[in-house]
Amino acid sequence: MAQGSGDQRTVGIADAEESSPNMIVYRKIEDIITKMQDDKTGGVPIRTVKSFLSKIPSVVTGTDIVQWLMKNLSIEDPVEAIHLGSLVAAQGYVFPISDHVLTMKDDGTFYRFQAPYFWPSNCWEPENTDYAIYLCKRTMQNKARLELADYEAENLARLQRAFARKWEFIFMQAEAQVKIDRKKDKTERKILDSQERAFWDVHRPVPGCVNTTEMDIRKCRRLKNPQKVKKSVYGVTEESQSQSPVHVPSQPIRKTTKEDIRKQITFLNAQIDRHRLKMSKVAESLIAYTEQYVDYDPLVTPAEPSNPWISDDIALWDIEMSKEPSQQRVKRWGFSFDEILKDQVGRDQFLRFLESEFSSENLRFWMAVQDLKKQPLQDVAKRVEEIWQEFLAPGAPSAINLDSHSYEITSQNVKDGGRYTFEDAQEHIYKLMKSDSYARFLRSNAYQDLLLAKKKPESEQGRRTSLEKFTRSVGKSLAGKRLTGLMQSS
Repeated sequence: MAQGSGDQRTVGIADAEESSPNMIVYRKIEDIITKMQDDKTGGVPIRTVKSFLSKIPSVVTGTDIVQWLMKNLSIEDPVEAIHLGSLVAAQGYVFPISDHVLTMKDDGTFYRFQAPYFWPSNCWEPENTDYAIYLCKRTMQNKARLELADYEAENLARLQRAFARKWEFIFMQAEAQVKIDRKKDKTERKILDSQERAFWDVHRPVPGCVNTTEMDIRKCRRLKNPQKVKKSVYGVTEESQSQSPVHVPSQPIRKTTKEDIRKQITFLNAQIDRHRLKMSKVAESLIAYTEQYVDYDPLVTPAEPSNPWISDDIALWDIEMSKEPSQQRVKRWGFSFDEILKDQVGRDQFLRFLESEFSSENLRFWMAVQDLKKQPLQDVAKRVEEIWQEFLAPGAPSAINLDSHSYEITSQNVKDGGRYTFEDAQEHIYKLMKSDSYARFLRSNAYQDLLLAKKKPESEQGRRTSLEKFTRSVGKSLAGKRLTGLMQSS
């Protein structure tokens, strides 16, 4: 009985939210947006336009929106249509792609429709942890297109201080979302990034812009009950999740329907799929990582033969520059695939192994793509074509093995080449080498010989060399004295 009454109370709250003034406005706006996007009934033309060397997908102009509103809503004054369009944009249903001020302009400014997932009627009240994950994710993505604005960088620093204890979990969540986003198509990813940013432009607006969420009647109601409201980084905004946002004891209780049960099942399934990590597992991983790298941390383990920054002995730098790696350095290659890739000597050894297996084109392709990302902009197009002809074009001399999906995406990207044209192909080759070639390299005789080679420390060689020099100099001086004595006696 208790469970049934709880479900009925939840349904009652949902009905109250549906009939709230804000929700009524949202439904009216959504009807307009749906008709505006319907091609069959003469919606606004959505198209892809070219801008310099790139394409801007799924956009409409402000003039198209204003003309559609005047025609389909019987509005005679253009100013009234612009005002209505600005109200729709302020709620985040339509947003400009050039700036982040949510207003409507009757000109050639490009706009994009917001995805229904980010509509205010479907969205939760976002917390500061969600905003922190979003800003953290932006710092990991394409810096040129998604660079943080000054106010966003300040918000990120403030959030990092506020959530210092669980910042590691926020960073891991952002990292996981970035990995998922990179698997998506380039065009789809660009659209999704702009839609997500527009969502936060509504809920965390640019300084000086109107915050439409602060005008929400439910928030105004909660502000009258300060005992229900808790403080956050941005002030009094968020209510404890254990309390109902709206208390409606007078609402009629209706029976739970099959549709309500389906919605509840969908919601619970979504909660099950959420990525979670136990604190104990995170601690175990951190301890294992620390124990693995303890010998390579100069703050914990003194450098051998000595630290060049605090002594005059530069033998350590000579060892690092040497093409004959030490046992400690070779051992580090076995920690992860990234360790061997970032070590020049390790890459050379791995390349020799791949040449013996006739699959060196994979690593050469990976290194060529890494080099492409550092090329000057004027050389990028030429280098893209060279990489394509060498590794991916039909009949290429060093053809690599790509799956059909990655090849199709890369073929489309080459038409509008940039530094990240081969991102999907590089990721596929990276996973292929990591799961296959790298494991065989660690088991190979070449790696085992390097790992088990008993080499004397460079420091001992340096000391022995110094001792030999001293002995020679002493011997020469003694020999000189003897010769002088013989000449005097003669």
